[in-house]
Amino acid sequence: MDERARPYRAAARSTAIVAKVHRTVDEDGVRDVPMADSKDERRPAGELEASVMAALWAADGPQTPGQVQLSLGADLARTTVTTILSRLHEKGVVDRHRQGRGYAYVPVQDAQGLTARRMHTELDRDSDRETVLARFVAQLSADDERVLRDLLEPGER
Repeated sequence: MDERARPYRAAARSTAIVAKVHRTVDEDGVRDVPMADSKDERRPAGELEASVMAALWAADGPQTPGQVQLSLGADLARTTVTTILSRLHEKGVVDRHRQGRGYAYVPVQDAQGLTARRMHTELDRDSDRETVLARFVAQLSADDERVLRDLLEPGER
C-alpha cells in the first residue's frame, strides 16, 4: 500500500455519513427515502421527483418545465425537469396539457392522495386482503384507530 494513501483511507473509514430524509413519489405514492449529501454523490431514486411534486403542489395552477425549474432554484437543466415531469406523467401522478410547443403539468392528487394510492397498491399485491387489513388495523395506534372508526362509522360520532 502506498504510504501517502494510508491517512486518507483511515479517515474515510472513520467518517460517518448522516443521511437526511426526503419524501419521494412513485407510482405507489409518497414515501420517505435518504437524500444525497453532496453533488458528487448520486441522488436516491425519486428525490428529484419529490422535489418536482412539491413545486407543483405549491403552485397555483399548471406549470411548465421552465416554471418548475425556476421554483426549484436548483442547478437542474430544464431538460432534466422535463424528463422528470414526463416520467411522472407516465406513472399517472401528474396530468399535462398542451401549452405552446410543450406541456404544462398539474398534480393528479395531493400528497395524502398519493399516500392513499400507495396503500391501495400494497393491499392489492396480496391475495388475502382480509388478513392484511386485520393486521394493519391491529397495529394502529389508539388515535389512528379512533380516526379510522370515525371515518367508517360517520353516523355514530
